[in-house]
Amino acid sequence: MQSNKIHGLYAITPDEANTDLLLAKVEAALQGGLSLLQYRNKNASYDLQTYQSRAIQPLCKHYQVPFIINDSVELCLMLDADGVHIGADDGNIAEVKARLGANKILGASCYNRFDLALSAQQSGATYVAFGACFASSTKPHAPVASLELFKQAKAQLSIPTVAIGGITLENAVSVINSGADSIAVINAIFNADDVKLAVQQFTHLFKESNFKATK
Repeated sequence: MQSNKIHGLYAITPDEANTDLLLAKVEAALQGGLSLLQYRNKNASYDLQTYQSRAIQPLCKHYQVPFIINDSVELCLMLDADGVHIGADDGNIAEVKARLGANKILGASCYNRFDLALSAQQSGATYVAFGACFASSTKPHAPVASLELFKQAKAQLSIPTVAIGGITLENAVSVINSGADSIAVINAIFNADDVKLAVQQFTHLFKESNFKATK
């Protein structure tokens, strides 16, 4: 099942116009052992998005990491990427699922609303994302999502949950302990002095959490 792949550290690319720099950072992140990578560049033209995502995709394949496209179903299908992540204004989930087919990953932003998560699950989403969990420079005006949502999701949803928004090494443990299957991170990875090390530190948090859960 594709939902089995939604666990651990989920890296989302920054708005970086320099493709060479972006690729260097992405490869360092992949070397660090992340679980998923989403290409997202809100400031890029469609041509640049296409160029950058085409360049990133082979790296993800080499490291056997699922490659997700933000918002654009068309780009996902054109590249035959592993999936797409959509927001509330990016299309009807059931219709997107029908276009993608059963084998693609479909993520849905649910912000701070559990009703959207229930609806997304019923419409065929592979996973749902809640956030912003903390203050986020990427989306400073995003609604705040309580960590209680992840506990509620564990009890009532059958698909994985992804936490996003302002997640750092210092606060990630509280999110993981609340039941998030995956944490999505941008700045704390790609703005780090050592991208590979930052990824390793985040992934270690999941290993620690799994170890404690089995004791």
